[in-house]
Amino acid sequence: MSALSALPFLKPVHLRPPRSSPGGQRRHTLPASEFRCLSPEDAVSVFEIEREAFISVSGDCPLHLDEIRHFLNLCPELSLGWFEEGRLVAFVIGSLWDQERLSQAALSLHKAQGSAVHIHVLAVHRTVRQQGKGSILMWRFLQHLRCLPFARRALLMCQPFLVPFYQKCGFEALGPCQVTVGDLAFVEMQHLVRGHAFMRRNSGC
Repeated sequence: MSALSALPFLKPVHLRPPRSSPGGQRRHTLPASEFRCLSPEDAVSVFEIEREAFISVSGDCPLHLDEIRHFLNLCPELSLGWFEEGRLVAFVIGSLWDQERLSQAALSLHKAQGSAVHIHVLAVHRTVRQQGKGSILMWRFLQHLRCLPFARRALLMCQPFLVPFYQKCGFEALGPCQVTVGDLAFVEMQHLVRGHAFMRRNSGC
């Protein structure tokens, strides 16, 4: 964690020395680990991870493929992907919201004048789960939000069994969420985004 925190938030993070060919010339290789905002071209990879992560648990996905493309077109700066050797292994996608609490409309809308970042989904590829990647990615995403002058809060809704995970990430529970999906009920959680000017001066934002 400390090694990651010392690096710029969205610049490629090289965790291995570059490989060399037998003749001593450096070969072009993909970075071992890289964090960057997602683009619409990443939508299919995002959906494949999300579908596997959520279908078996809740029977549905927070975002469908067309919704993923929608948000990555409108607000790619409110997303973050973790890539290992060019392959997406974890991601988070958000959009802006302009009310104190989430409502059903927050599931599909991006309110460009809002100051709350609604985190729609955080998911990790099944082959790299139980390695702490979800909490590391969320930490980096929250640091990234501190570089965005319009972001004041991060909001999300989760099932009750996930509340302890998000509390460890610095979120506080606000109580039952107004939003329901089928027969699923959610807890709404909030993280205050602080230190905008300091973070911009000291992080290259």
